[in-house]
Amino acid sequence: MTEITAPGTDAPIDEATGVFVDHRELLFGVVYNMLGSVADTEDVLQETWLSWTARGGGAPLAGVDNPRAYLVRAAVNHALRRRATISRRRETYVGQWLPEPLVAEGEAGSADGPALRSESVSLAMLVVLESLTPLERAVFVLGEVFGYPHAEIAEVIDRSPAAVRQLAHRAREHVHARRPRYEAHPRVRREATERFVRAALGGDIAALMEVLAPDVTAWTDAGGKRKPASLRPVHGRDKVARLLTSGRGGPRNPVWRYRRVNGDDAAVLLDGDAPFAVLVLDLTPEGDRVRGIYVVANPDKLAHVPKEEA
Repeated sequence: MTEITAPGTDAPIDEATGVFVDHRELLFGVVYNMLGSVADTEDVLQETWLSWTARGGGAPLAGVDNPRAYLVRAAVNHALRRRATISRRRETYVGQWLPEPLVAEGEAGSADGPALRSESVSLAMLVVLESLTPLERAVFVLGEVFGYPHAEIAEVIDRSPAAVRQLAHRAREHVHARRPRYEAHPRVRREATERFVRAALGGDIAALMEVLAPDVTAWTDAGGKRKPASLRPVHGRDKVARLLTSGRGGPRNPVWRYRRVNGDDAAVLLDGDAPFAVLVLDLTPEGDRVRGIYVVANPDKLAHVPKEEA
């Protein structure tokens, strides 16, 4: 049996840290869906672990009947405080901002990999969640993604059940207005992604025009570190097709790999063995056209993307 060690040490963990490790995947999923950033999520989990192990003068289990509820509450409140830091960072961010993608190892279609270790919310949905208030987002994530009842959410965020119901109602209305309920079949998504990549890689404008919806929008997040990159969303089939076939600013010998990103079939553009960009498509309800293109090319946001093995 492999011995578990405390974070950053080679020492065996105590019982309290073992409890934390048992709940870490849940905490990661909740916090990541609240923040949209792997790096910030890891920081929040570290803060949660430190506050947990420091509780009760080093006896965190004393008097805690429900460690899961205690840890979720601590993580959510640390995440809510972290939102202020993220908001200030966004004020000086260069160009468009997109969530940090969770990329699974191995070919798309596999259920393996650390990116699928928690409840997955699509990249497109995370973009919609950015428009909620921090409390609305916390309530939506806990209720709609993780199935927490309003009474439990009220205890997590220290609000009354009535206030939670109001927050949940506003969040659901806002999300459903911007993102109707439908999910393309994984096979349809994979085929659409492959058609799109073939057309873009070959510079085939005619083929791209066939796969793009008339009202398609492309978002490119390079953080000012990859050029050229559009600093604003590009709207319309003609403009998006020209943008995608310009052939400027990418790797000289681009290689595409199909991966699961935030639970959806998507693609990763490689420069050698290193990730250069992550591409996620949002399809029309029929699944036959692309209505949204999300390209994350900021190297800082690709630090957690697995490298291609030689």
